[in-house]
Amino acid sequence: MKQILLNIFDPAVWRIVPFHFWTAAVFVFGTMVGSFLNVCIHRMPLDQSVVTPPSHCPKCKYSIPWFFNIPIITWLVLRGRCANCKDSISPRYLLVELLTGLAFAAAWVRYGRFDVGVALSVCLLLAIFIGSSFIDFEHFIIPDEFTKGGTVAGIVCSILVPALHQSKTITESLKLSVIGALVGAGVVYAILRLGKLAFGRETMKFENDTTIVFSETAVRLPSGELAYSEVFARKSDTIHFHATRIELPDRCYWDKNVRLSPEKLMVGDDEFRPDDIPLMSATTSEIILPREAMGLGDVKFMAAIGAFLGWKSVLFSLTVSSILGSVVGLTLVLMKKKEMSGRIPYGPYIAAAAVIWIFGGHELVARYLR
Repeated sequence: MKQILLNIFDPAVWRIVPFHFWTAAVFVFGTMVGSFLNVCIHRMPLDQSVVTPPSHCPKCKYSIPWFFNIPIITWLVLRGRCANCKDSISPRYLLVELLTGLAFAAAWVRYGRFDVGVALSVCLLLAIFIGSSFIDFEHFIIPDEFTKGGTVAGIVCSILVPALHQSKTITESLKLSVIGALVGAGVVYAILRLGKLAFGRETMKFENDTTIVFSETAVRLPSGELAYSEVFARKSDTIHFHATRIELPDRCYWDKNVRLSPEKLMVGDDEFRPDDIPLMSATTSEIILPREAMGLGDVKFMAAIGAFLGWKSVLFSLTVSSILGSVVGLTLVLMKKKEMSGRIPYGPYIAAAAVIWIFGGHELVARYLR
């Protein structure tokens, strides 16, 4: 087995054909991976299998044959429409395939001349970044398949390719990978907890007593509907306010304090299970919502980055992602789109910072220290 791996990663084997032949091949392979990532991006948030059923149109359920499933080319030829029902296909499919192909080719150009194993490992990590970022943008979650699975993949790659951590032995590379994962998860979790203590609440005030409706899935505020999945990051998170009037399906209250968590609803001294209350309306002038700067998905995401790239990449990614987030947030505020600045998840910033590390972070840090 060891000899097989040595042969696979032996640069002499790959030099039999021109270097940029492999660049083109890696690009094509990347577009194929991007096609699979599109399946993951669509199905994972819906808890659907990424294996079965085969690729099909979400609208008419037309099973897509192989000749209509060629990355990039199919979308362009069909002009972004289903071959059967002619319904539009999101440009995201084209973007993900093209982006993954370009990312893989860039990783090959950057690392392929020096170590094939490192180049392929970086390609795997970039695929994780692309899949998780698109899901995070749309659903504000990063699936465990990308975070926990990415951590395991990073450790396995560190064993197979010690050069991933600039090591010469498997033992040293494994140690650095595990340390990177622990530092990544530990540092971000500490930031999450400290941030929760310092900035974990958001107070919304209304000029006059306003009626707020709590449905089974969301709270309806004057500014719009807010899903509970965006409010409650953990079981202990609580919405609380003082209401002049509360209406439940079978009773009313006046002048009571209300506390709502994922597991318990308190109206004054009366306690209810939230699942037993399909609808509640309350009149209040102020409501306090739990707030998260980061989620547990970001903790696990950083652990995966540390497993692949080591603890130094973790510190770099945290620093640079905060800078990127600040720049984007300030830009949106200046463009008078302040509400959008709070709707961008943090995972893509972390991924972007890690990409900077992959393609030149060491050099940036060295220049800064000089």
